Amino acid sequence: MKKVILTGDRPTGRLHVGHYVGSLSERVKLQNSGNYDEIYIMIADAQALTDNAEHPEKVRQNIIQVALDYLACGIDPDKSTIFIQSMVPELTELTFYYMNLVTVARVQRNPTVKSEIQQRNFEASIPVGFFCYPISQAADITAFRATAVPVGEDQLPMLEQCKEIVHKFNTVYGETLTEPEIVLPSNKACLRLPGIDGKAKMSKSLGNCIYLSDEADEVKKKVMSMFTDPNHLRVQDPGNVDGNPVFIYLDAFCKPEYFPEFLPDYQNLDELKDHYKRGGLGDVKVKKFLNNVLQAELGPIRERRKMWEQRIPDVYDILREGSKVAEAKAAETLKDVKASMRINYFDDDNLIH
Repeated sequence: MKKVILTGDRPTGRLHVGHYVGSLSERVKLQNSGNYDEIYIMIADAQALTDNAEHPEKVRQNIIQVALDYLACGIDPDKSTIFIQSMVPELTELTFYYMNLVTVARVQRNPTVKSEIQQRNFEASIPVGFFCYPISQAADITAFRATAVPVGEDQLPMLEQCKEIVHKFNTVYGETLTEPEIVLPSNKACLRLPGIDGKAKMSKSLGNCIYLSDEADEVKKKVMSMFTDPNHLRVQDPGNVDGNPVFIYLDAFCKPEYFPEFLPDYQNLDELKDHYKRGGLGDVKVKKFLNNVLQAELGPIRERRKMWEQRIPDVYDILREGSKVAEAKAAETLKDVKASMRINYFDDDNLIH
């Protein structure tokens, strides 16, 4: 069996460092590992419309922004197929067939759907498209016969639901669909990066993000304003590193070589944490170090993005060609699905005689 990756993002804004540590950097590693036969990276515009139907321009405008972020992070169009979801109509047809295999009650139990309904204040009036997006996501994954889906921890319930749909389809219609496995970031600090305000999740809607495209001075401003331990009022006070966003970010981004370069007083991150915990180390010093770390990590990404911004027609060509490749692959799967369901009427004369 081929080893295939499917992953992607909703184009509702530029991508931020939470996306980077949660999935983008992992995708680049997997892409360059040579372990996968096919890699599909989807700009999920149709999914983004499920809660932006009245503002389609927001989705449209951000497709190119997400593509620029992908290319800036090192997604290579020669190794990965980048495509636009709505340009692959087979995904919609697959979603429609899968809807018959899932109950309303089952979707309602999905923890990710529950929390996102609350986030968007949809309790009183949930758009049907938004409610059904776990089924749409299953169509995206299975259309490309994905064996691996690299995502953040919050997407685990979606993958479980996808596996249930695969199992149900294969039980009813015969072995047709491929069951995927989730690939979580290896660094636990990357599973869910908090916002700079200390909120549990970095979110565009909460305005607590550091974007991959932020200029150096903007990154510094955001880092220096970050929430830390609220009880660490004076330098000499003992501080708490658990749940402290500054240290969570250092766990996610810091490399051993950054200490001799930016903070030679310390050998490693454990030593820095110990000093903070016993007191005598101020937040400003730690934030300045974090800023240097982030600048080192984000600088090359920012420069690559500026280079691609000068080549927008080439970016469109990458998306156009990728969408053609993706549609051809999804069409193969849809053909198999319809054959298994025995609704391929004009391919099998026995069905209508």
